[in-house]
Amino acid sequence: MNDVPAPSLSVLDLVPVRTGQSSAQALESSMTLVRRADALGLTRYWFAEHHNMPAVAASTPPVMIAAAAARTERIRVGSGGVMLPNHAPLVVAEQFAALEALAPGRIDLGIGRAPGSDPVVTALLRSSGPTSDVDRFPEHLRNILALMEPDGARLRLTDGQTYDVNATPAATTTPTLWLLGSSDYSARLAAELGLPYVFANHFSGAGIDQVLALYRDGYRPSETQQRPRTFLTLNAVVAPTAEEARERALPQLRAMARLRTGRPMGTAETVEEALTAPLDGLGEQMVEDMRSRWLVGTPDEARAEVARLAARHGVDEVMIVPVAGSYASEPLDATPGRVQTLELLAG
Repeated sequence: MNDVPAPSLSVLDLVPVRTGQSSAQALESSMTLVRRADALGLTRYWFAEHHNMPAVAASTPPVMIAAAAARTERIRVGSGGVMLPNHAPLVVAEQFAALEALAPGRIDLGIGRAPGSDPVVTALLRSSGPTSDVDRFPEHLRNILALMEPDGARLRLTDGQTYDVNATPAATTTPTLWLLGSSDYSARLAAELGLPYVFANHFSGAGIDQVLALYRDGYRPSETQQRPRTFLTLNAVVAPTAEEARERALPQLRAMARLRTGRPMGTAETVEEALTAPLDGLGEQMVEDMRSRWLVGTPDEARAEVARLAARHGVDEVMIVPVAGSYASEPLDATPGRVQTLELLAG
């Protein structure tokens, strides 16, 4: 028998959009999924930030978080993450202070340093609205932390006077700020600031042991967190049979292969489309390589593997990215494969 303890489970949602599905239907399917995650007792549910991607409807985490918080009772909801270079720090602080006031004790502010978009959209964001200087990322993190505190932040003006700034007038609780990343830079910064840290294993699993060691070894206790705290993300497809799990994984595997080989991206394929449309040799090899790093299998196998992964990396929580595709016959306003993945993993 496997005596490795089961870690807590959470969810990262990119709000996938498949063939024939509208944005409204994709969003409704995610609202169904977060309600189910809440009922299953999962720990937290985060929404990603990506821009101008045909197969991803997660572009505005604060909007999604507000909708999810209103539809759930106990699960923590948050961002995985807000891509800070795209936003003014004060606006981020105000948005998440308001979310915390709406759902006290349930809001996570996950922040990343990447743009979450292609160079053209990144340039558009920079030219069309308030953004932040990526080179001042550590300073902006500190500012956001201060602005969300009940006492707010105090600015010193050029004439020597001070000016108080608050993200919300009368905060009683504050969101938990997590730093997201997959590099030495993010791990060292999270350790320096005494922040909890999430390794983006679903995107790039390279160097995970080294990065987590840097974070833990260099950690400096903060007022809000005395000890290092981390978890990792994992792409997952779980189904009653191994065959179904492999089929449901194929649309997202093929999409990632197209992304990494610079091919045009479209909406997510149905399972049937993925099974019948060939990729060339390079694409097929990439699919197989990625599949070996994902969690694709039956419930018993999947639960055991999650427990082993958590034990190996010393974490007590794993954030699942449910990447199960849909069959053409399944409803457009639901994602049964993603719901099934969470239900079978939760046991």
